[in-house]
Amino acid sequence: MNAHLEPSWRDELKEECTKPYFTDLADFVRNEHLSTTIYPPPKKIFDAFALTPFNAVRVVLLGQDPYHGPNQAHGLCFSVQDGVKTPPSLQNVYKEIQSDTGKTPPPSGNLTHWATQGVLLLNATLSVRARQAASHQKKGWEEFTNAVIKTIAEKKEHIVFLLWGSYAQKKGMHINREKHLVLEAVHPSPLSVHRGFFGCKHFSKTNTYLKKHGLQEIAW
Repeated sequence: MNAHLEPSWRDELKEECTKPYFTDLADFVRNEHLSTTIYPPPKKIFDAFALTPFNAVRVVLLGQDPYHGPNQAHGLCFSVQDGVKTPPSLQNVYKEIQSDTGKTPPPSGNLTHWATQGVLLLNATLSVRARQAASHQKKGWEEFTNAVIKTIAEKKEHIVFLLWGSYAQKKGMHINREKHLVLEAVHPSPLSVHRGFFGCKHFSKTNTYLKKHGLQEIAW
């Protein structure tokens, strides 16, 4: 499975990809693909890495699981493919961007344009069974994505980590907050958004921090 990783990430994570858990995870995902429908399609599981090579990472946005409905997930957290209705959580993200920066929300929920600017759109779990939320949790993905976060935190500096919700925030334990900016808020889900996501201003804060350190701002 590591053969599908973008080359710079494959170099950074080569030791991780030889560990027994990762071999077991690869076997699990392969068997799931052969026996049932999984999302995203196997060729897109690592698209977050393909679109945002290691040296390009400036921001990390951490999600939990891929969408488990047809034609939604394509390897980027919170993002859906063109032509698919923008999910409620992402609608709330767009509302906050408009309030924070004045930018009009786009018609599409496809966030590829963030990824190509250096925003690593990383789910904690990179695959899921169709119509079965959280079905690929605790199979090894969490250990792998912990290693991704730890590698970024240790080998880079001045990265902005956006951690929305308690699940994402727990994974923030691997981040040195003296080297990086960690912005936390409740999840933008309709169930929790009014408890502090609206008004968090994470998008302008991200750009202020990047500009301060001589880095290109993100065109949200």
